Amino acid sequence: MKISEVAEILNAETLSGEELMDREVNSACGADLMSDVLAFVTDQPVLLTGLVNPQVIRTAFLMDIKCITFVRGKKPDGEMTALAKKNGVVLLSTQFTMYKACGLLYSKGLE
Repeated sequence: MKISEVAEILNAETLSGEELMDREVNSACGADLMSDVLAFVTDQPVLLTGLVNPQVIRTAFLMDIKCITFVRGKKPDGEMTALAKKNGVVLLSTQFTMYKACGLLYSKGLE
């Protein structure tokens, strides 16, 4: 699934990486603990999280995560956005809860 499709399904605002929206993602992962992301993530997922700090971007870079979607309308600050741009990570923000966002993506075929 393309990141642009993820954004459409989640009615998400694109905060960074508009030029990278054609990238493919293979799965989704919902987590607020970056240690869980490091332990369990594979296959270039979309990361859905309510955690808004620079460690999320660093974790995404280490795990080859192409897109981070902040749930519950959360938005990163300028430092995080700049770090995401530097590392080629798309940032989205959705008003949905993590549970709802994960369910919507799963129902549309993203595992």
